Amino acid sequence: MKLLIGIPKGSLQEATLQLFARAGLTAYTNLRSYHATTADPEIDCMLIRAQEMARYVEHGAIDAGLTGLDWVIESGLDVVTVSDLIYAKRSRGKVRWVLAVPEDSPYQRAEDLAQRIVATELVSVTRGYFATKGIDVRVEFSWGATEVKPPMLADGIVEVTETGSSLKANRLRILETVLESNTQLIANRCSYANREKRRKIDNLALMLRGAMEAQDRVGLMLNVRRENLAGVLAVLPALQKPTISHLSDEDWLAVNTVIDESAAWEVIPRLKEAKAEGIVEYPLNKVVL
Repeated sequence: MKLLIGIPKGSLQEATLQLFARAGLTAYTNLRSYHATTADPEIDCMLIRAQEMARYVEHGAIDAGLTGLDWVIESGLDVVTVSDLIYAKRSRGKVRWVLAVPEDSPYQRAEDLAQRIVATELVSVTRGYFATKGIDVRVEFSWGATEVKPPMLADGIVEVTETGSSLKANRLRILETVLESNTQLIANRCSYANREKRRKIDNLALMLRGAMEAQDRVGLMLNVRRENLAGVLAVLPALQKPTISHLSDEDWLAVNTVIDESAAWEVIPRLKEAKAEGIVEYPLNKVVL
């Protein structure tokens, strides 16, 4: 049994390969090839544009793939959504497709663009967005560099943004959010109906989510006298509840928990003040909830 997984080529490629590596499934890529092997001999990968991923998954050319919710909706194709994976090329958040116009344009609302030209790569979603509002606009497909088209080639655009910096650099102003999107692991229906392939795909989803949950978090271990335990627990922002175990000395307890890495700077000194001892901070590879 061989599983073929699609990895999005382009802006999400490096972030996805890093996520696979943190999940324990390193993909061995070649700059001259669109194919990659992995540490699991039963899983191979193929680099495919995110915009085309749903098509090849639905057709069964690949068993599963990672792409954005935006491109799944845009394609209108029938695939299985296995898992949401909230990460982008720069952050762990969602991205937005926004309606934007030049800073100095008179347009203040989507309705102001009636009978105007809007350029975008996300044509079907954009047409549906304006149709729902009852606004008649001319939606044109953009082959890229969409931010530079207003005002000469289009009156407004619908473009994806993560931080908004590119829009600001091109002197564009956001009017409304058209769609929020995040990365998803999708699967072909026949492949997902196969018991062995489904097990592999579900395991991949589990490990990818675990790697994401571990990102920006650290583990903490410490020892504390029994009478000081309440004070230590009051300091800890536990992921769920800390694990508490007995040491060989009945007066001492061991505490193990997970915290945000950014919180360690403040938490560790406060733990020391609460009379914790032997405090150890350690990195995490995966957190499976």
